[in-house]
Amino acid sequence: MKLKNKLIISFLLIVLLPVLMVVIVYFGISAYMSVDVLRDIVVRNPQLQEFVVDMMVAFVLILIFTAVVLSWWTYTSIVTPIQRLQKAVQYIKEGKYNFSLDVKDTHDEISLLCNDFEEMRQMLKETAEKNLCHEKEGKELVRNISHDLKTPITSIKGYVEGILDGVASTKEKQDRYLKIILNKTNEMNSLINELSLYSKLDTDSVPYHFQPLSVKDYFDDCAEEIGIELREEGMTFQYENFCKEGTKILADAEQIKRVVSNIVGNSIKYTEKGRGHVRLSVMEEKQFVQIEIEDNGKGIAKGDLPYIFDRFFRTDESRNSSTGGSGIGLSIVKKIVEDHGGKIWATSEYGQGTTMFILLKKWTGSKDDAAGKDEDSRK
Repeated sequence: MKLKNKLIISFLLIVLLPVLMVVIVYFGISAYMSVDVLRDIVVRNPQLQEFVVDMMVAFVLILIFTAVVLSWWTYTSIVTPIQRLQKAVQYIKEGKYNFSLDVKDTHDEISLLCNDFEEMRQMLKETAEKNLCHEKEGKELVRNISHDLKTPITSIKGYVEGILDGVASTKEKQDRYLKIILNKTNEMNSLINELSLYSKLDTDSVPYHFQPLSVKDYFDDCAEEIGIELREEGMTFQYENFCKEGTKILADAEQIKRVVSNIVGNSIKYTEKGRGHVRLSVMEEKQFVQIEIEDNGKGIAKGDLPYIFDRFFRTDESRNSSTGGSGIGLSIVKKIVEDHGGKIWATSEYGQGTTMFILLKKWTGSKDDAAGKDEDSRK
């Protein structure tokens, strides 16, 4: 019942009930005798006077009882929920969100207000929890980046001091020191670029440039670059593309290449030198294109596999220079794939290797596909 209706009913009952009682008594008695006769009877009959007095007392008591009942009804319907709401506002003011505003759903204005407040409390609680999570992740990121930057900086400092102190006395040794310094600098630059990209992806501010890409031509080019990189690392490479000539995907060429390169980079990082093998396979699955990247590296433990795409998760806690990193690489990969409307998952056996699966929708040339990607590109 609406609050306005409750107030109207309360007012009418308080005002009309006594009047109604008087009218009933008056007309009940007047039905048998006139007013003058009634006055003479009342004056001459003391018992009737007492009866009239008793009636007035009863009338007053009934009026008081009615007022009390209606006041209590109004109080419980209005004042009590408002008091609970006031207490809840105080909790929110103090930054406390772990409570529940329990109010009976009577569909009046107060009940609706309390329900809206409860929804707002839940939203504020979720926002506070997300902010706390982001703060925790930010601290973890700073800790990871600080550690991973400290390692190459220390190494660079040592080799520069070696050159300045004359430890690198021959040109060959100096060239070797400078090459190591260059590699460490590239490692730092890669780490900083990864952090910058992560920040943009986290705020949905990456300017995607979607365009139809020929699956065969695009992955042929990717495979050529990957093959060169893997051969330089002493690894073998196998490439298979089973897609038809006209099969296309709508994607950002640079970002999909980043996805593939990041996964292949992990394969290089976690594979024993001289015996590594990577297989890139591309095939059609109904309305999707499936990309598989398989390696024979050390694999991922069964307990770690569900968390490899989480931010800052690292299967290798030793944090040495060969397997270092910020722990955000695969989370970046997942975000890019999902922004393309795709899916990514992995299978692995510890000590045997890992296979990454990427599923991307085929480009049909429809306006709906183009509109969806145009909207995403404006993030």
